Amino acid sequence: MKNWHPDLSRSPNPRYIAIADLIEMDLRSGVLAPGDRLPPQRELAKRLNIDFTTVARGYVEAQKRGLVGSHVGRGTFVTGGQTQEGKSFVADMEPDPRRVSAVDFSMNLPPDPTDPDLIARMRDGMSAVAANLVSLLRYQDFGGSAMDKEAAAGWLGRRGLMPPLERIFITPGAHPTLLAIFGLIAKPGDVVLSENVTYAGMRSIAAQLRLNLVGLAMDERGILPDAFAEACEKTRPKALYLNPTLQNPLTLTIPEGRRREIAAVARRYQVPIVEDDAYGFIPSHGPQPIAAIAPDLTWHIGGLAKCIGAGLRLAYTVVPEGKAVWPFVSAMRTGNVMASPITMALATRWIEDGTADAILRFIRTEAAVRQSMVASAFPAGSYQADPISFNIWLPLTDRWTRSTFSNHVRNSGIGVVASDAFTVEGPAPEAVRVCLGGPIGRDRLKSALDFMAHALAGSPEMAASVF
Repeated sequence: MKNWHPDLSRSPNPRYIAIADLIEMDLRSGVLAPGDRLPPQRELAKRLNIDFTTVARGYVEAQKRGLVGSHVGRGTFVTGGQTQEGKSFVADMEPDPRRVSAVDFSMNLPPDPTDPDLIARMRDGMSAVAANLVSLLRYQDFGGSAMDKEAAAGWLGRRGLMPPLERIFITPGAHPTLLAIFGLIAKPGDVVLSENVTYAGMRSIAAQLRLNLVGLAMDERGILPDAFAEACEKTRPKALYLNPTLQNPLTLTIPEGRRREIAAVARRYQVPIVEDDAYGFIPSHGPQPIAAIAPDLTWHIGGLAKCIGAGLRLAYTVVPEGKAVWPFVSAMRTGNVMASPITMALATRWIEDGTADAILRFIRTEAAVRQSMVASAFPAGSYQADPISFNIWLPLTDRWTRSTFSNHVRNSGIGVVASDAFTVEGPAPEAVRVCLGGPIGRDRLKSALDFMAHALAGSPEMAASVF
C-alpha cells in the first residue's frame, strides 16, 4: 500500500474535489504510479483529520476521472498512468512490427485482448513495474518474493486452495515444472498414468524422461476410476497426470464427484497426482481442485498461460504436504535458477490492481462469443466443446483424414493440430483440435470456420476441386 499523505492546501477546491486533484497531480509528478494501492478511506480520513464521507466522495470523484479503480475486498488502486505532459506512459508507443506477428499456432491460445481500456491498464502495469527495473534484473531467491507469493496465494485462494506460503512456489511455466516433478518422482522405465487422449506436452515430457506413459479409459467425465484402480494393480505407477478442467484437447471437465473418486483410488494405492490446472480459472465456478481434496498426494500447477498470458511464462505451483519441498526446490533451481523477476512483478501488479481479473473476464466473454460462432458454423453434435473453452475437438467423417484436413486448412489463420499429438495408446482417432484464440479476429475466425464447415460437408476430392 502506498503511504500517501496529500496536502489538501495545494488545491483551492472543496476537500473532496481536492483529494481527486491531488491524485491527479501526484500521478503527473510521479509521486503516485499506476497500480499503487491508496490508503483505505477511513485511514486517510484519520491522517487528514477530516470526515470519512469526504474521503469517500473524493475517491468517487477520482474514479469518475478515470484516475482510480476500486475492488471489493482489495481496495482502491491508481489506474490513470499520466506523465508530466498528461499523456499515457506507453499509449503513444507504436508496436514493433517484427514482434506483432510472433505466434505459435500449434499451441492452444486464449483470445488476444482487444479492448483498448484493458490494453491501457495492462500497459500501465508495465510502466509501474519499470520503476523497479534495475532491482528486477538481479538474481533473486527461487520461488518468488514474499509479496509475489502473497499475490499467488490470493489468486489460488479463488480456486479453494489455501496452502501455507512455504508450499507455494512461482515457477517459470508449467512445462519446466512438470519436467522437474516427474524427474523427482519417477525414473526411466517407470509407469506414469494419464488420460488416453491427453495434453501433448505431457507426452513430450514423458518421452524426454523415458517414462512409460500409459493411457486410461475415459468417458465424458474423465478417466474411469475403475480403470485407474486396475492400472494401479497391474503397473504400480509412480504418478497420475491429469488436466482436469477444460481438458486439452477434449475440453471436458471432471466433475467434483469423479474427482473425489479418483482421489480415493490414489490414496488407496498411494499414487501421487500431478494436477495441471492450466484452465482452472476459466470457469467462473469450476469444481474445486484435486489438490484441495487430497493435498497430501497432489502436486498442483496453476499456470498463468491460459488465464492471463502465455508470455508471462509463470505458474503458481503448490507442493504436496510432507517432505517434497526441498527436493523440488533443488530440482527447479538446477534446471531454471528462478522465474523471471520482471514477469513475476508484472503478474503480481496485475493481480493486486485488478487487471488480471479484467483479462480473465475478457477471455471468458470472448471465448463464449467464439463458441457461439462455432455453433452457427457446425451442426450440433458434430464436435466437442465447452461453452467457454477456446478450442474444439473435431471428429472427421466422409473420408477426411486428420492429415488431409490439417493440410487443407493450413492457411486459414487458425491453429489445427491432428489427434496424433494427444493420443497415448492405440491408433489415433480421425480428429483434430481446432484453436479459436490467438491473434485471429472474429471476422477472420468466422471465415475460417465457414471454410472448414464447407469442406466437411463434402469429400476431400470435392474440396480439392475448388482450387
